[in-house]
Amino acid sequence: MPATVVAFLILLVLVGIMRLAELRISTRNQRRLAERGIAKIAEPHYRAIVALHVGVLFSAALEVLILHRPFIPALAIGAGLLFVIADAFRWWVIRMLAEHWNVEIMASANLGVVTTGPYRWIRHPNYLAVILELFSLPLIHTAWITAIWGTFGYMLLLRSRIKTEEAVLMSNPAYRAAMGAKARFFPGLF
Repeated sequence: MPATVVAFLILLVLVGIMRLAELRISTRNQRRLAERGIAKIAEPHYRAIVALHVGVLFSAALEVLILHRPFIPALAIGAGLLFVIADAFRWWVIRMLAEHWNVEIMASANLGVVTTGPYRWIRHPNYLAVILELFSLPLIHTAWITAIWGTFGYMLLLRSRIKTEEAVLMSNPAYRAAMGAKARFFPGLF
């Protein structure tokens, strides 16, 4: 097996471990929010989103192994750089949201609205970062089918999730006043 394939598979495992660490942070934050009387909001697509994240990791590995995707250094550098930037951006979001951040929808706006960091400009920087991650990670080793289905699949699920999440968030007057006029993903666009 070529060294680039081994390195890519190791990267996918490391990303999987990172996702598990994020779940641990989320569980801790959910517990703290629950202690303050904040409950999870029922979300019909949560399990599908989790399955998609896991599916992208396995799909990228299988696409590279079974379809013998070539390693293209220029593409790997560009996609790798985009992945690192998106991941750093997402960890910035996690830091900014602090105990508000978790992987499920919780109505924590009553504890205060975060308007610093990337929230100065957009409402959903975490989702933007995840879209970029799901697109760029498979492309590091030319797994373009995974990049396409993972990105578009996530965006389809995200439409429903954002509708549910924004119904909860916009019902809070402080959130609506601070964030209601901001774009979801790109300042001035949408």
